[in-house]
Amino acid sequence: MDAMSTVTTLQSSTDVLFLMLGAVMVFAMHAGFAFLEVGTVRKKNQVNAFVKIITDWSVSTILYFLIGFPIAYGISFLKPAGDIMANQGYDLVHYFFLLCFAACIPAIISGGIAERAKFWPQVAAGAIFAALTYPLFESLIWGKNASLLQNFFKSFGGAEFHDYAGSVVVHSIGGWLALPAVLILGPRMGRYIRKKSHPIPVSNIPFLALGSWILAVGWFGFNVMSAGHLDKISGLVAVNSLMAMIGGVLAALVAGKNDPGFVHNGALAGLIAVCAGSDVMHPLGAFATGCIAAVIFVYGFHIEQEKLHIDDVLGVWPLHGVIGSWGGIAAGIFGLKELGGMGGISFVSQLLGTLCAIVFALASSFIVYGLLAKTVGIRLNEDEEFAGADLSIHSIGAYPEDHIR
Repeated sequence: MDAMSTVTTLQSSTDVLFLMLGAVMVFAMHAGFAFLEVGTVRKKNQVNAFVKIITDWSVSTILYFLIGFPIAYGISFLKPAGDIMANQGYDLVHYFFLLCFAACIPAIISGGIAERAKFWPQVAAGAIFAALTYPLFESLIWGKNASLLQNFFKSFGGAEFHDYAGSVVVHSIGGWLALPAVLILGPRMGRYIRKKSHPIPVSNIPFLALGSWILAVGWFGFNVMSAGHLDKISGLVAVNSLMAMIGGVLAALVAGKNDPGFVHNGALAGLIAVCAGSDVMHPLGAFATGCIAAVIFVYGFHIEQEKLHIDDVLGVWPLHGVIGSWGGIAAGIFGLKELGGMGGISFVSQLLGTLCAIVFALASSFIVYGLLAKTVGIRLNEDEEFAGADLSIHSIGAYPEDHIR
């Protein structure tokens, strides 16, 4: 009996360690979000980018602990510490891991609304999304209410909606939540004059590249550790993530004509797209998924910025929203046995699940940002925007010595 108890405890401890390592890797990705944004925005908005990301993370942490995780999985931690230590505290570290996913939502939105959004209204919006909006959809796909929606997909499409690591649940939701915010805010001052585009160059290519690299490394925790337990770990997920990433890099290199911004975002495009089907695709299918994702981003970013005149600073709608949606659909294509995949998925179910996410995110975002815009306002005034969010909101620039006389 003691031997069995020791084995069980060791297994639980191993799972806790496995998931904790994944959580730390995904937590590190938030530094990637920060540097990606800092490298893209102008110098006068770099401090704001850093502060937004860490503040949103902190607010998401407490609200997902108290509200979001219980909504998604029916597990509350409002009880004595001894009562939440079952299985070596597996539920606690599972919360930590999934918090890192939930906190991606405001981090994604941050890049789209950069350089002209008020600070506290965005913190409030991110709080609502992390506490309520995201956990509600999470519960319908992965959590306690999954049977409600998954039974519909299965009866209509022949299989449940498959999203192994969140192409749709995390990235598509985040990107489509960002779109209404960007539209309601409007473009930055000087971005479009008399319907003519005036692109604003990025401020720091090395910071942008650093952000991409940090995100790419952390992504292997994002995807591989989504197994949840050590005995369910999959080498296929790891290699598919790698193949999709390099597919995104190479396709962006060609489609983007050697542009470093496209190349480094191309890596992220591939990783976003492969999340949903990383456990069912053949590595060559994952490579194709990443290649297509990068092409979508390069041309989607151009259409968004130059044709539709949507001033989405980091291109989070095409990168996370559109490509996250492509990832959900791609799982229903390259996951098929006929294309070398593991099978057990349905293109119809993948399409339906992806469309449900888009509608849910758009409706939620228009309501939240519409109400905030009409009440407290969500945009800096012209003087504040001209001075930059760093001085207007935080009273200090990224390079204080520049202001020393």
